[in-house]
Amino acid sequence: MINIETPTYYTATKKYDLSFPMLEADIEADVVVIGGGFSGINTALELAEKGITNIVVLEGRYLGFGGTGRNGGQIMAGIGHDLEKIRKDVGEEGLRAIFEISDQGAEIIKSRIEKYGIDADFCHGYGYMGFNARQEKTLAAWEKEFKALSPQHEIRLLVGSEVKQIIGSDAYSSALLHMGAGHVHSLNLLLGEAKALASHGVKIFEYSPALEVTYGERVTVRTAKGSVKASKLLWACDSFLNKLEPELHKTTINTFAFQMMTEPLSDELVERISPIRGAYSDIRPVIDYYRVTRENRLLFGSATPLVEHIPGDLKAWNRNLMLKIFPYLKDVKIDLAWGGPMACSPNLFPQLGSLPQHPNVFFVQGYSGFGVTPSHIICKVLAEGMSEGSARYDLISSVRRSQVFGKDQIRPLLLTAGKSWHQLSGYWTGRR
Repeated sequence: MINIETPTYYTATKKYDLSFPMLEADIEADVVVIGGGFSGINTALELAEKGITNIVVLEGRYLGFGGTGRNGGQIMAGIGHDLEKIRKDVGEEGLRAIFEISDQGAEIIKSRIEKYGIDADFCHGYGYMGFNARQEKTLAAWEKEFKALSPQHEIRLLVGSEVKQIIGSDAYSSALLHMGAGHVHSLNLLLGEAKALASHGVKIFEYSPALEVTYGERVTVRTAKGSVKASKLLWACDSFLNKLEPELHKTTINTFAFQMMTEPLSDELVERISPIRGAYSDIRPVIDYYRVTRENRLLFGSATPLVEHIPGDLKAWNRNLMLKIFPYLKDVKIDLAWGGPMACSPNLFPQLGSLPQHPNVFFVQGYSGFGVTPSHIICKVLAEGMSEGSARYDLISSVRRSQVFGKDQIRPLLLTAGKSWHQLSGYWTGRR
């Protein structure tokens, strides 16, 4: 099994020395949030900015322990992997409405960084990379869609030798440059947002895992040394739900992603790798993703493309993938490698809404590996639903959740089958 206590690039380079107490009292609130990652902190911050500040956030470990601190830091456009998968749930008009808000994540993040003075190493520049003619055709279609959503940004398709303008690799035949997207230090972003949240008077508790939850007109969450009673509850645990809520447990399945970081590289080598000092991913069903950090390191990540398993040597596994893209890095040392679970939904679209029979119990989960940017969009919509209500919340919460049968008995088999189908369908959708 993977050791989730292993340090990550993010924990090694965090700039905020924040710590919050353990809950050791019985308290009351308007809203209690279980989960101290992007989903929990961002939804609470959106609510606080609306004037709802009597909020308690409970985190089982430390803020950002989950996927928020175990990712690539990519700032990408979109929500979910393929909006076509939810067409039958929301219809043409609904699909168009979701598409129109799907590119807002980067702007939400940038405005939040500016508003609260968050030091999170935000950097513009993203390359969606293609290996063949099918993927080039897909990227050409994306160029038109992205330009329609974000005409203010430089967005252009590069083919053939033009690709070298943004990346030093012979692996790709096409690329879509999106200068409105980019990358960020996700843990520093979260900690800056948590600091902003605390400034609104919201109470945050770390090392306070929920042990028992009782529903009713007032929800009660019990921890080891205290409890919270609140009018509303938000489940924001994603891959760390740990079966606490059976209704939510049955509609996602955990897979794993793995990342590594190189030793510091020379300016000349960084310039060769990434003339735009940007972030990149290919568009295959299971992507490689990577970026240059402020410290001149290359952060590289991926997941197993077919057979679900945890590699025995994460450094070697990630390094082999990196060398397929950058063979001239063969002598570069790998300083650190880590990984962790991510909750996937069957349609690869985030799940949000309230529990059947419990309209005051809300949830958000299932980002399926694309959580850094979409979480900022989704949580803005979720906060609308938890407060005044909105058409956007009604729309996104109407997307059906399907049960994942057998996930506790044959998880690796189900994921292997799902990944194989995902890869095969990529030929039809222009992603392979």
